Amino acid sequence: MNLTSLRVITADINRLVAFYERATGATATWSTPDFAEIATAGATLAIGSERTVPLFSPGSAHAADNRSVIIEFLVADVDATHEKLADATIVAPPTTMPWGNRSLLLRDPDGNLVNFFTPVTPAAKSKFGV
Repeated sequence: MNLTSLRVITADINRLVAFYERATGATATWSTPDFAEIATAGATLAIGSERTVPLFSPGSAHAADNRSVIIEFLVADVDATHEKLADATIVAPPTTMPWGNRSLLLRDPDGNLVNFFTPVTPAAKSKFGV
């Protein structure tokens, strides 16, 4: 089994896709006006409009209602990412964590937590192959 993607449901798909395109530097691939994907080397972030929810089960997901998941991106330079996203809602500025990653925690336009991190200790660098 492989984790291939995470999907975020949003009421404003254009706004959320634009944020993640800017944050990652990747261009989204749109399948329909209600569904886009941002592919990275490790996994894909899928973004669906709330209009897609009834296709699975009406009421099963709610836009901008996440309070338990953190979306994480490994980046080459977390401090440069912080400068690029300085206008976002910053939860915690770049901080070196006890496990060896320098992390930036912010909220995307829907309020979802997003962690951008760069491994900085030898152990963390080895874990992520950098």
